[in-house]
Amino acid sequence: MERTLAIIKPDAVERGLTGKILDRIESRGLKIIALKMLHITKGEAEGFYKVHTQRLFFQGLTTYVSSGTVVIAVLEGKDAIKKWRDLMGATNPKDAAAGTIRKDFAVDIEKNSVHGSDSPESASYEIPYFFSSIEIF
Repeated sequence: MERTLAIIKPDAVERGLTGKILDRIESRGLKIIALKMLHITKGEAEGFYKVHTQRLFFQGLTTYVSSGTVVIAVLEGKDAIKKWRDLMGATNPKDAAAGTIRKDFAVDIEKNSVHGSDSPESASYEIPYFFSSIEIF
């Protein structure tokens, strides 16, 4: 079984989409094994997205993610990373396939509603960034 991190970003939480997104996750056969609601600080967002420090979008992304409440989950299942990435859709909602979360719910490329680990290596960094082992069931 594989694990991945999922974040429901501030735009989606603010618009009341948390339940719809969690339902899609479970309907896709992924098990939610940890869940919490947080307000991430700018510093925490910068640490979390440190791999993107040199990218032009880094400041906008970290400001946005720290601008409101997020819901963070650990998902588990066979091919969890790929399943979650497929369910999210392309980063730019204009390029996302019909029926994906980003196509259905994203506001724009920055406010694209969700985040997901892109590899087992990313998941192994991202999950413990927000969850201790005793919080994962």
